[in-house]
Amino acid sequence: MRITVLAENTSCRADIGPEHGLSLFIETGDKKLLFDFGQTGLFAENARALGVDLSSVDLAFLSHGHYDHGGGLGEFLGINPKAPVYLSRYAFGGHYNALDKYIGLDGALEGCSRLCFCDGVTPVAPGITLYGGKSPAPLGTLGSRGMKLKTENGLCPDPFDHEQYLVIKEGGKRFLFSGCSHRGAWEICRYFSPDYFIGGFHFSKTDPQTKEGRALLTAEGEKLSREDTVYYTCHCTGQAQFEFLKGKLGERLFYLSAGMTVSI
Repeated sequence: MRITVLAENTSCRADIGPEHGLSLFIETGDKKLLFDFGQTGLFAENARALGVDLSSVDLAFLSHGHYDHGGGLGEFLGINPKAPVYLSRYAFGGHYNALDKYIGLDGALEGCSRLCFCDGVTPVAPGITLYGGKSPAPLGTLGSRGMKLKTENGLCPDPFDHEQYLVIKEGGKRFLFSGCSHRGAWEICRYFSPDYFIGGFHFSKTDPQTKEGRALLTAEGEKLSREDTVYYTCHCTGQAQFEFLKGKLGERLFYLSAGMTVSI
């Protein structure tokens, strides 16, 4: 499997722009996939600079309904005329951050006929399955971390039913892709038992310079170290947090920046 990072908070090349967001171009044995679309159309600009033809994508996936993963969805639909986009049936809900700012998707796209709304377990192609809705790992000990969902009763803690996980089986290995792991990176890994985990840990608000932050990261790192998994993390993990966790996970933890291509 070959993974090219089209959008991420950091960049490893001067000609590749960074932004707060995520987009991964995935090449399996017989499919070309796009996992998330970044915050803007920057992922498409970076794709051109990296020689990635987005019109060749066979299948596209949105990990959850936040702007930094789905902001470039309209751009992709304009570039690629054929690929279905798989997203949660809850993706266009009213998603807000801790400051009550709307952080959801562009509602004008909800009626697009190429959007495939999923819930629960969705087999997409041989060896490619989506897991979402209320079926995956329960919300872990980190809780909603201030993120909210608009309901008829007002803003409530987000249960992240709109979050999906992409599992690819190839070469006898299980690859798990998770955009932000809001339900908890360890809880998700424990549920799926992947050989490789690719995605964010959602630790960027946890300050390793504070006693509380160090304690939380230490506990989470120890739990992750007990899994038989190699981690490629990015985006909402945070770079200082990555460096702290590297001390726990060593050569089982790698960071992905925009412009990188890795073969696993």
